[in-house]
Amino acid sequence: MNAADRRTPWPALRRAAPLLLCTLTACSFAPRMQTPAIAVADAYKELGPWIAAEPADQLPREQWWRLYDDAQLDALQRDLIANSPDLAAALARYRQAQAVAKQLNSALFPSVQGNASMQRNHDALDTPLLHLTAPLDYDTDIVGLQAVYELDLWGRVRNTVAAGNAQAAASAADLESARLSLQAQLADDYIVLRELDQEISLLNDTVEAYRQALDVTRQRFDSGITSGLDVARAQNQLDETRSQVAQTQAQRALLEHAIAALVGADASQFSLAPQQVSLTLPRVPPGLPSTLLQRRPDVAAAQRRMQAANAGIGVARAAYFPDISLSAAIGYESDQSRGWIQAPNAYWALGPNLVLDVFDAGKRKAQVAQAHAQYDEAAAQYRSVALSAFQQIEDNLSLIERYHTADEAERSAVAAAQQALDYSMTRYQAGAVNYLDVVVSQTAALQSRIEALDITTRQLRASVQLIRALGGGWQNTDTVAAN
Repeated sequence: MNAADRRTPWPALRRAAPLLLCTLTACSFAPRMQTPAIAVADAYKELGPWIAAEPADQLPREQWWRLYDDAQLDALQRDLIANSPDLAAALARYRQAQAVAKQLNSALFPSVQGNASMQRNHDALDTPLLHLTAPLDYDTDIVGLQAVYELDLWGRVRNTVAAGNAQAAASAADLESARLSLQAQLADDYIVLRELDQEISLLNDTVEAYRQALDVTRQRFDSGITSGLDVARAQNQLDETRSQVAQTQAQRALLEHAIAALVGADASQFSLAPQQVSLTLPRVPPGLPSTLLQRRPDVAAAQRRMQAANAGIGVARAAYFPDISLSAAIGYESDQSRGWIQAPNAYWALGPNLVLDVFDAGKRKAQVAQAHAQYDEAAAQYRSVALSAFQQIEDNLSLIERYHTADEAERSAVAAAQQALDYSMTRYQAGAVNYLDVVVSQTAALQSRIEALDITTRQLRASVQLIRALGGGWQNTDTVAAN
């Protein structure tokens, strides 16, 4: 090597050129991912004929609750998005995953470090190979740059980055799942709270009706027409219903507190005024089951984690091959404290580095087996989430359809129970029956009304869970694609 070669890095670059060329054609040991097959029916089994996909039934996914046509619910959902601590925690987890992915992505580029030092050194007299004329005390001043770049010939870095990006995508889907879950919980709690408002109103009206009935029995008792047993029975009905009012109000208070926690409000300062509202039961176009895999965020998250595990296999396999990196350094070094940053004091270094584990007692083989097992777990989890999603849809379609039938029957039962109560009260006042017949009719009428409210509420709650199972709201494109 001549003096010119010693002063320039070009010979080293020529030697490194084949490695740089290999980088351009680098391979990956991650297997081609096969998404587990899931049997999909052509239509939902429990889809009732009364659920129709109407062209007007469309709603952006983030505002699906507007289907219930309630301004108070809209306001609460906005508060949840803005103030929910649970949603804020999910968002923070997503930001963490993003940051980790960015850290991993940095491995695709060279790392460059600057270094500088100014040292005063003193060597011992018995230092090996110390030259007799060399000074024992001297300065070492260094300033320079060092760069290192891993030549990703086997795809280890790229698969690590791919796994990190897939985990970040899964975390984004987790965030959407958390948002949808909290929104559905809020809608469910609100529906039950409004049902309790109607039940409390019904019970208060019943208390007044029972109070009037008690007055009638007392008048008849005072006139000697009936016995004190009728008065006691009427008093019992009145007191039992007053107790029901208090118990129902307690349930409402707990729901109000739960809603406050969901929207990030202090339960001591949060209140929802009682309202008599009739929420709209949405007509949900569920589409075909095959569209579900693109709609549900938890299914998407499971698939992204499967991709991350698949990339992990490539990372584990790459460990059988050497890690090759190209390093370069340039700077100035001198034992003089002045005027040392000049050409004669320059130094440089350039060349590849290779590291290979020659013997590891089966460690790499175990790591590959672990990566395959992790992928198998992720694939099984994906199938489990997808199958669970179909189950949830069928469950809630079944509930809505059966509750629809039950609601019609219960409305008829309410009318019949009220008619029986009117007959029994009229016959009691005429002296044809005793007050026990009135009590039985009162109990049946009240129970039928409460049951009717409960069935309506259960339909609404099932519709919330169906929308959640479908992944949120929908648009015309969703139903068109399904048809």
